[in-house]
Amino acid sequence: MQMGSFKQSLRFMGPVVLLLAALAYAIVPLADNLTLRWFERDLDVRSQMLADALQNPLQEYVPERANRKIGQLFDRAVQDERLYALAFCDSQGVLLHKTKSYPQLLGCMAPPWEHAMRQGRVQLPQGAVHVSESPLKVEGQYLGKLIVVQDMSFIDRRGADVRKYVLVMFVALVVLMWLLAALITHLSWRGFMKALGDMLRKDAKPRSVQALQAAPSGQGVDGDLRALLHQYTMRRRDPDETSRMWTPEKLRMLLREELAGDEILVVSNREPYIHARTAGGLKVSRPASGLVTAVEPVMRACSGTWIAHGGGSGDRDAVDRNDRVQVPPGRPSYTLRRVWLSKEEEQGFYYGFANEGLWPLCHIAHVRPVFRSSDWTQYLEVNQKFADAVIKEARTDDPVVLVQDYHFALLPRMVRDALPKATILTFWHIPWPNPESFGICPWREEILEGLLGSTILGFHTSFHCKNFLETVDRYLETRIEHEASTISYGGKLTQVEAYPISIAWPDETAAQPSVAECRSMVRKELGLPENHILAVGVDRLDYTKGIIERLQAVERLLEQYPVLIGKFTLVQIAAPSRSSLDEYQNFETRVRMLAQRINQRFSQGAFPPIRLKIEHHDAEQVNRYYRAAEVCVVTSLHDGMNLVAKEYIAARDDERGVLILSQFTGAARELHEALLVNPYHIEQSAEALYRAVTMPEAEQRERMRSMRALVKDFNVYRWAGRMLLDAARLRRRERIMTKIHSHSRQALRRVV
Repeated sequence: MQMGSFKQSLRFMGPVVLLLAALAYAIVPLADNLTLRWFERDLDVRSQMLADALQNPLQEYVPERANRKIGQLFDRAVQDERLYALAFCDSQGVLLHKTKSYPQLLGCMAPPWEHAMRQGRVQLPQGAVHVSESPLKVEGQYLGKLIVVQDMSFIDRRGADVRKYVLVMFVALVVLMWLLAALITHLSWRGFMKALGDMLRKDAKPRSVQALQAAPSGQGVDGDLRALLHQYTMRRRDPDETSRMWTPEKLRMLLREELAGDEILVVSNREPYIHARTAGGLKVSRPASGLVTAVEPVMRACSGTWIAHGGGSGDRDAVDRNDRVQVPPGRPSYTLRRVWLSKEEEQGFYYGFANEGLWPLCHIAHVRPVFRSSDWTQYLEVNQKFADAVIKEARTDDPVVLVQDYHFALLPRMVRDALPKATILTFWHIPWPNPESFGICPWREEILEGLLGSTILGFHTSFHCKNFLETVDRYLETRIEHEASTISYGGKLTQVEAYPISIAWPDETAAQPSVAECRSMVRKELGLPENHILAVGVDRLDYTKGIIERLQAVERLLEQYPVLIGKFTLVQIAAPSRSSLDEYQNFETRVRMLAQRINQRFSQGAFPPIRLKIEHHDAEQVNRYYRAAEVCVVTSLHDGMNLVAKEYIAARDDERGVLILSQFTGAARELHEALLVNPYHIEQSAEALYRAVTMPEAEQRERMRSMRALVKDFNVYRWAGRMLLDAARLRRRERIMTKIHSHSRQALRRVV
């Protein structure tokens, strides 16, 4: 505590040190210049005295052309250690006499040396010299001039000594002043901390103190204050908090305790429920979306309002006059507020800027991002439209707003400007690229400024957090605390944290077909025998998912191990996605053609090695495939997390099955028992497939058991709970800091 306050007090002297350093920086050159002038005047006097002494002999020797005597005269004179050279030029500017040391470049001081000579100092390759000239006259007749060259190296040596002495004096002065001031401020700081401790003991509630303890450095609470609060927090912390299973009930309890009375708003482009018109009336379905899979269970636990784009054919029919509908159907637990977009807005905002620009920019999948000014205009306007919806739905001036994904990079700043007290949590569900890659975006500064309107900005991995901090450091003028992972911009702080997303662990008491029943049903649907080996891939039809590389790995597997021909099939479920974009249309064509070629090459009877299902499947259908397949293949070329890997693990309550997982997914940083592959290395993926289909049951069980324990514990409720708990801590910290500032102002007024 004392060491921390001493460091704090030393920090107060920073401006003083900078001022003294600036003063020293200004005085040292001034002293140097004065010293040089003094010595140059001294050299001028010495030169004149020497010229006067040589006047009489030269007046006698020059008319008589006594060259030898002049040479002897010059040689005796230059024995002085500071006299560098002598020379004599006649009235015609011809160099008649000089010592051996006379610089040939000087000549008779013809241009360009005339200006330098008038200044007295000439810089030669040998070093700086002082040059002066004195005219020689006999009975009023001009005979020539004497040139005196003196060495100036001793001036540089003495100047260096002067600079050293001045700097030493200033350093000693700075250290002395710093120590004296630090001692005084240290004593004052101890008194302030004691008074603050007394105030907290009297006024602070336990949970408020606990919230303050977690505040990272650089966010307005200094080190000693955090240390003080930490002492109180450690007495109240539940040591078993991290070991208990996170459930919807626990999340609700957290919200009641930490965010009691606070409203929660979620903003995303994808809605959790879609209403479609059918012949039998409105039909409700859930979209195939990793974001919806992760966030929807959280909203069921939190209640609140989910704001999303209403794109279903029956969405307008289902809402009330305020564009709201209660969901889930049958058991409503939260409100869905729909925002309507025109075809032009959807094209520019969603298909254009978000998915032709930001999506390929952030994924290393070697697809060129496309940026258009018209798309940016739509992106800006749609972000404002959603921000207006948030402001309208907020019943208080300090709601908790969860902004989801890359569609709304500008929204946090827009909401912050309208609701300064709001706690804004933005989660970026896709990777964040390195600064060089992100620099491709023409509106990079605007996007960064928009995201820095967030109170907390979350990514899947620490690596993505690091990339974001480096990107901000490259393109914006900010103050970044790397240890605390905070960014100060525009007087506001943003906490950048890694929150690995997960799934809701399935209800183990819920009725569902057994693994054996799923195996039988799926193989019967596919027309495959009971003992047929089945692998499954579940993705959106997207070029980042490595579907082509996956099919190529199957082809290579059958080339290397022909015994599997007719006995192995990969079922690739690929939900259509962004089909209006040329890149996605071309990608679908490539996938279909490759699957057809592989099937033609390796089909035996009715058992093709690739079953391509480019269609939407609901969660129940996908779960049956998970339980029926011996292998799940996830070969994303680049992915923020990839929840398919975790869904497959959760579905395998028989502790069987093998997960093949791309090393370029966020999930690979957690699921170490999976068979990790480089999807670009086709042979490596093929070998992983062979190892998976031949893996002994005991090894499968050991690997699956470990991964299931991790996914069960680190589920989506823990993900949401960590973010909301951090938000609650920051909210309580702000309230206590407001109280602290109020007490400080009152104390200051009493002192004054």
